[in-house]
Amino acid sequence: MSQTLNKILASNRKARFSYHILDTIEAGLVLEGSEVKSIREGKMNITESFVVESKRELFLYNALISLRSQSKNFGHDPLRWKKLLLHTNQIKKMQGQMQKKGMTVIPLSVYSNQSGRIKVQLGIATGKEKADKRETIKNREWTREKQRILKQY
Repeated sequence: MSQTLNKILASNRKARFSYHILDTIEAGLVLEGSEVKSIREGKMNITESFVVESKRELFLYNALISLRSQSKNFGHDPLRWKKLLLHTNQIKKMQGQMQKKGMTVIPLSVYSNQSGRIKVQLGIATGKEKADKRETIKNREWTREKQRILKQY
C-alpha cells in the first residue's frame, strides 16, 4: 500500500502492538452513503473491531462509524456489521486461518484508493504475549534513543 496514492482515513495503531501480523489482504466494504461521508470526515474507529464469519461471508464487526450532524434524519446504525467484499478464494483462505487456534483477522487501516473507493486492509494475526509486548516497547524506546543521540552529533 503506497502512502502517496492512498489516503488513510482510520488506522488501528494498537493492532501491531498487540498482535503478530502474519499476512495482509485488501478488501472492499459495503457502506451506505452517510457512512461514506462520515468515514471521509475521519469519524471512524476500528481499534476494537474484528472480522466474523456468517453464512460463508465475512463481516467487519464492532467498527464504529459516528453519525454526521447533517445526516440525523437519514443516518445509519453506527455499529452495524459491514460486509467485506472479497474474492471466493480469499474468503476460503481467511476462513481456514480463522479456524486455527489463536488466529484472528483484524482491520489494520481503512483508506481511500486512487479511484476514491474505500478499502480496508485486513491482517491475519496471532496475539502477542506480555514478554513480546515488553520486547516491542524496548525496541521502540531504543530506536528513539538512537535517533536522539544521532541528532545531537
